[in-house]
Order: sequence, then structure tokens, then C-alpha cells
Amino acid sequence: MSTFRFQTLKETANRKPVSVENLDKKSVIFGSNVFNDKAMRQYLTPEAYKAVKSAIVNGTKIDRNTAEHVAMGMKEWALSKGVTHYTHWFQPLTGATAEKHDAFFETSFDGSDPVEKFGGGQLVQQEPDASSFPNGGIRNTFEARGYTAWDPTSPAFIFGTTLCIPTIFVSYTGEALDYKTPLLRALNAVDNAATAVAKYFDKNVKKVTPTLGWEQEYFLVDRALAAARPDLILTGRTLLGHTSAKGQQLEDHYFGSIPTRVLNYMRDLENECMLLGIPVKTRHNEVAPNQFELAPIFEETNLAVDHNSLLMDVMQKVGERHDFKVLLHEKPFKGVNGSGKHNNWSMATDTGINLLSPGKTPMSNLQFLTFFINTIKAVNEYEELLRASIASASNDHRLGANEAPPAIISVFIGQQLTAVLEELEGVSNGKLSPKEKTDLKLNVVGKIPDVLLDNTDRNRTSPFAFTGNKFELRAVGSLANCANPMTTLNSIVAKQLTDFKKEVDALIDKKGLKKDEAIFNVLREYIKQSRNILFEGDGYSEAWEKEAAKRGLSNHKTTPEALKAKVSKKAITLFEELSIMNHVEVEARYEIELEEYIKKIQIESRVLGDIARNHVIPTAIRYQNTLIENVKGLKEIFGKDFEQYAKEQVALVKEISEHIEAINSKVDQMTEERKKANNLSSTEEMASAYCFLVKPYFELIRYHADKLELLVDDEMWTLVKYRELLFIR
Repeated sequence: MSTFRFQTLKETANRKPVSVENLDKKSVIFGSNVFNDKAMRQYLTPEAYKAVKSAIVNGTKIDRNTAEHVAMGMKEWALSKGVTHYTHWFQPLTGATAEKHDAFFETSFDGSDPVEKFGGGQLVQQEPDASSFPNGGIRNTFEARGYTAWDPTSPAFIFGTTLCIPTIFVSYTGEALDYKTPLLRALNAVDNAATAVAKYFDKNVKKVTPTLGWEQEYFLVDRALAAARPDLILTGRTLLGHTSAKGQQLEDHYFGSIPTRVLNYMRDLENECMLLGIPVKTRHNEVAPNQFELAPIFEETNLAVDHNSLLMDVMQKVGERHDFKVLLHEKPFKGVNGSGKHNNWSMATDTGINLLSPGKTPMSNLQFLTFFINTIKAVNEYEELLRASIASASNDHRLGANEAPPAIISVFIGQQLTAVLEELEGVSNGKLSPKEKTDLKLNVVGKIPDVLLDNTDRNRTSPFAFTGNKFELRAVGSLANCANPMTTLNSIVAKQLTDFKKEVDALIDKKGLKKDEAIFNVLREYIKQSRNILFEGDGYSEAWEKEAAKRGLSNHKTTPEALKAKVSKKAITLFEELSIMNHVEVEARYEIELEEYIKKIQIESRVLGDIARNHVIPTAIRYQNTLIENVKGLKEIFGKDFEQYAKEQVALVKEISEHIEAINSKVDQMTEERKKANNLSSTEEMASAYCFLVKPYFELIRYHADKLELLVDDEMWTLVKYRELLFIR
């Protein structure tokens, strides 16, 4: 008997739901552990408060003297809540968050006069060792210096007994070593570009803020069951395992009753989120067994990205309290839906207007069309770069797998809005006649709000879909840091809006067109130029793959192929032109993401070989020996007639031997390909080798291992099975 597996099953079956403390109403506790506006008003001087608010709203710098006052107030607030340490909380290019804790504690030289100390210097900047973080060649290993610098636009928060201060992370020579720095630059670029365009419609607009609402999907597995699966622990997904007889085919899990243990986990997680100011609102069962989702109210993009990164950490910590292992991998189980992280994106003005939502007047609807069509044009121009921004080894399993959008980037807007664009495409070149102006404003632009009321359907196969008042980037993986796709999306929109304003101004200044006429003329051309990216049909169909190829759209199905767009001349020009990243920073990120891909496939290959040879094959041989002993016994009883009674057992022995031989030979071949790949000098060549020469063995080995799982006595099988991982709660 497989003692460990059955012990974990017994332990899991005996779990009791963990009780969750009932806190006050969400509206009361929300942001209690955040140094938010309320806390700043209480603990900062009026001058320090104004300086921080100005930094948040206008991007002004905070001088060192003011920083001292802010640090003093922040420290007093933190100490009042039992905090003992502080840390600069940042997002290096590992995909996870990072922190180094220092105590609010110092003594004099001789050890006397201990005091709780935290000054402006500690608030504004720290110097963590940068040598062990991914840098893509920006830093030498022996050059350790890197700096974290305070980001006042994302408020400090308390987690446990530690004050966490969100920061950027840069090298000694100034290059960005994190996700936040380029994101902040991209948000600034789109603010400037969008504000300039918004002034066509409202001179009072002074700032445009990109917004983000993410939807986080995840799996929950009892941690005892997870511990019995080396692949889950080391790679985040199951490399082996035969599909359960019952999976998601009955569609009985989606939006179903939430299991008690899971509901208590969700309640506990929501409590933590409320205290941390993460505005989670929605929770439900997802399509696959043991798969769930939570989603917040949308926020300013930088804060939303920070909150999602923090949430993924909090989810794991709360999971431990409830004896759950939280799986954020995009495809932890073969044969059931994987997990994504839909990014709902829009832009809002400081006058309270959502630029991707129509209004009550033709002018406000022309504003909507302007930002709507420019976004489509931006995606059309940079679809390869947008695809690259969501590329990863884990997301490759999900894209195009009949559960997520395909690897081909397209835009869905619905039939009604398509009809609106077709009407706009017929606008005359140059000045508009009075009748045409009237028809446009009354019959086309004026009717957009009514059109959107009926345009409620969604296309789940579209990677980039308009959903009423926002665009939904559906292709982002559940494990991803939202900053990567958000930096790209905001950058390409900033570039497009900048170009748009130049073209409109040129028509006004040089051709003498009225503002509305100039805008209509430019939008007409954009609609013509962006036809290829618009698609309303089934993104999973073979017909779409063929059609997309005819249209010249990219279809990069693997990460090594997709990432090349990041270092294209077009991409580098974009990022440098907008001062978001220089070519060194862009190339470094490309190198880092290739290295991450290589390491993940390399680890999976090693783990797969280990499990195949140390779990699957020994178990199969053990069962085979049992069959052989049975055949010997039948021979003793029946003599020469034993074959008619033992033919099934003999056939099983042969079949098991064939699978064992296949596994052994495939593991050997995979190992040889891995060795060859490791000897390649180029990172690009190595990534390609792991993708096309090493990874294909995964499915070959899995096929034979999964066949053995069905043949071997259940009591002997050492690995927890899919039916247990997916249905024991």
C-alpha cells in the first residue's frame, strides 16, 4: 500500500473548516492597515500632508525635510498598531515581491539609549543587494549596489507587524530593475497624451488616469495532498496524472454553492484584503473543479498592480491557515480549464469622466469614439508587442487551449459598434457638408449610448474585447504581474494618442478644417487602417487561424517566438521615444524573460524525470511482480493449462513492460537534449532548444505514465490522483 498517499487522503478527509473572526462592516475596516488619506490627515503636519498629496496628484517631488516629517508621522501611526519593523516593498523581475525587514530600533555607540527610529532617509531610499536579482546583464554579479526609492502614489501598508513601503528598484547606474518603474513612466506618458486629446472636448481636463480592474482565478488544493505531489510543490503544476472520470463536463461547479472550507478561506482572505485596502468585491466558483475567482472594484492602474501583487502573497499566507495550497499556475491540471487574470482597462479624467464610456451629448460621444478608435489602432499597430507582454512558459499551456483566447491578438467590439465604425468610414475626405455633420451627430454619434445598451454580449475567445465601458485584455495569465501587459498597453495607447493629436492639429492648422471635421477625418483613416485587427467570430476555429494569416496578424504560440517582438526596432523606438525604457532596459528584460523560460522548462524536465523513475517505474515494477507471482501460482495449480487462466495477467505484464521501457528511453532522450541545450552559448538558442527539443518529451513520457496509472493497483500508486486533487475539499 502507498502509505503516504493514503495518510494524506485520511488527513484531508478529516479536515474541519477553520473558524474565521467576524470583523466589523467592510466599509468600517477598509484600509485600516493603510497609511491612507485618513491616516495622513491624523498623523502628518498640514505642510507634509499637502506635499504628499501634491506628489500623488501632480507628481511633484518631496524634499528631504518634508520626508522627515512624513517618516515621523508614518512611524507613529505604525507603532500605534504594534508594528516592529519596516521594509521597502518592491517588485523585482522575478515575478514575485521582495522585502528586507529592518527594526524600528537603534542604540547609541556604546549600546545605551535604545530608541524606535525611522527617518526620512530610511523612508525615501534603501540599498538592498541587487546582485542576486535578475538584471539581464545590466549589473555584474560582483556589483551589488541597487536602490529602492519610495513611491508616494502607492500608500504604505501594514502586513503582520511590518510597515511595507511600496518602492521602485533601480540599479546603481539608474536602469530599472523592477516592474513598477517602467509602469509609472508609461502611466505618465499616457496621462500626458490623453490629457492633450481630452482638451479637444473639455478644456478643464488637467489629468487622465488609466484604471485597471483585474479578475484573479486560482485553484485550491488541500496542502497535505499537494505535499504528496513533488511536481505541484516544485513546479506549481501536475506533470503527470490521468484525467479524472468526472471533470468539468457536467458544468456543475461554475457559480455553484461554495464549499464550506473554501468559503471560510474566502472570508478570511477578504478580511485581510479589506484591512489592506484591496477593494475585493466578487467571489465565485469557476468552471473547473476546485477552481475559484475573486475580483475587485477598479482602481488607478499603479495601485491596482500593487494590490494584485500583494494579493497573490496574501492568498498563500491565508491558504496556510486553512490548510490549502493556492495554485496560481495557468494550467495546474491537464484536461480542465486553466486560470487567467483578465485585465479590465480604461481611462478616467480628473473631471470624473470615463473616456471609454459614451455620454448624453454628441460631443461626449465623439470623445468616446476618439479614445475607442485610437485604442483599437494602437492594438492593430502593436499586436505582436501586446502578445509578447503576456508570454510565459506557464501561459503557453493556456493560450488557444479552448478555454482562453488564442495566441492571435484581435479586438472584439460587437456588431452594433462595428456598424457605427462602418458609417464613420464613409465620412467624406476634408470638410463636411452641413447635412453630413447633422447626420453624423444625430444618427451615428448621438445613438451610441443606445447602441451600447444592447451590446452586452461578450466573446470569450477574444484576447482584447470591448465590454461596454472598458477594454478587457483576457489573455493575461493568472501567475503574471499585471505591470508587464499594463506597461505595454498604456505605452502603445500613449504613442497612438500622441500621433493622433499631431494629425488632427495638422488638418486644423494646414487644411483649415474645423476641430470636429479634423477628428472625423483622422478617425476615418484609422478605421480603414485597423480593419485587420477587428474580429467578431470564433477565435478557436482553424478558419480564424487561416484568416488571421491572410490579414498578416502574428500567431506566436510559444514564448521564445513571442518574446522576439520585445526587442524589435519598432518596440525599442516606442519605449525610448516615450522615455519609458532605454534599449538597455528593454534588452535586459528580453534576456531575463528568456532565462526564466529556460529555467522553468529545465526544472520541469528534471522533476518529470525524477518522478517517472523514482515513483512511476518502481510502482509499476512492484505491481508487475505481483502479477508474475500470480502467474507462477496459476502454473503450479493448473500445470500446462495455466495459460488459458493467466492470459490476462501475462498480457498486463507485457503491457506494463512496454510502458516502462518507453518511459525509460524517453527520459534518457530528454536528458540528452537537455544537456545539449545547456551547452549552447546563446540564450535565444537555448530557449528555442528547450521549447522545441526538450519540452516535446513531456507529453510522450506523460502518456505512458498515465497509462500505467490506470493499470497499476490503486493501493500501490504513490501519487495523489486527479480525482482526489480536484474533488476532495
